[in-house]
Amino acid sequence: MIYLYFAALIISFAILFKSADFFIKGASGIARALDIPKLIVGIVLVGMATTAPEFGASVIAAFRKHPEIALGNAIGSVICDDGIALGLAAILAPVAILVNCRILKSVGLFLLSIDILAYLLARNGTIGRAEGMIFLVILCIYFIVIIRSQRASLKFKNQDTDHDSEINRNLLKAKKALLKRSVYFFLGGLTGVFITCWIVVEASIHIAEYFSVSEVIIGSTIVAIGTSLPEISTCITAALKGEGEIAVGDILGADILNILWIIGFASVVNPIKVGVDFINFIFPFMILIVVVMLVSMRIGCRLGKIKGFVLLGLYLVYLTLTLIFFT
Repeated sequence: MIYLYFAALIISFAILFKSADFFIKGASGIARALDIPKLIVGIVLVGMATTAPEFGASVIAAFRKHPEIALGNAIGSVICDDGIALGLAAILAPVAILVNCRILKSVGLFLLSIDILAYLLARNGTIGRAEGMIFLVILCIYFIVIIRSQRASLKFKNQDTDHDSEINRNLLKAKKALLKRSVYFFLGGLTGVFITCWIVVEASIHIAEYFSVSEVIIGSTIVAIGTSLPEISTCITAALKGEGEIAVGDILGADILNILWIIGFASVVNPIKVGVDFINFIFPFMILIVVVMLVSMRIGCRLGKIKGFVLLGLYLVYLTLTLIFFT
């Protein structure tokens, strides 16, 4: 029977990966059809799309009253994104990834601040509905600030084409077709994500029970890696194409959403209660790898192969310590 759960887990990860790909395609298509600026597309829509598997798995795990999987998946995904996804992107990129240090400073400080806040709120072993609402309110403020900073770009730039109504009609028709197609991708991908996430959580629970392994390990390693596949794929693909900044932006956005959106929503659905020893291990390690990532990118405003190996090495240290402390 256990082999069926492993098979279900592997097949679910494969379907989840494709569903997330449809979801991302739909989100970016909707953004293009509505002329939403690229910054908002990257940080908000693509960030939410690539973290949809983490969101689905954590919310379902919280709803099923398995808080260690919910929290382990969210925090484990941040560590996985920074260590595996960004580490491999830096290693495989043909040249060092250039980083906009001005944007990195503001986004990095915000990310580090919410990481520390999350740790402080979780130190008693509980993330309740009140804490979850705090995260969601901060997320709303974060989105509002981004949108307001880009509102000048939201205006359609159609003044130069007003003289040619035929061009305008063809453009509008193409955008409507793109929007319709993208909505199908978006809804189909979203449905696939939630169905497969339910199977992932179910299979993970049974595997943990069969081997008498803590759900902490399952949630923060196996489930976290599986649900982080969209970020890993996006980062590596972007790096190989010489679009390293997209990889960096995706990871920074995903890290922020893992804390504010995923933990926030999951704890509102069902208060998360886990062991204090787990909190005092995984949160400090998350803060450590985030600090190393930000400092690495800040030095020289670039991320090269050596820094990539450091990040990947940190993830291996995390994996080893998790197995030592929680088995």
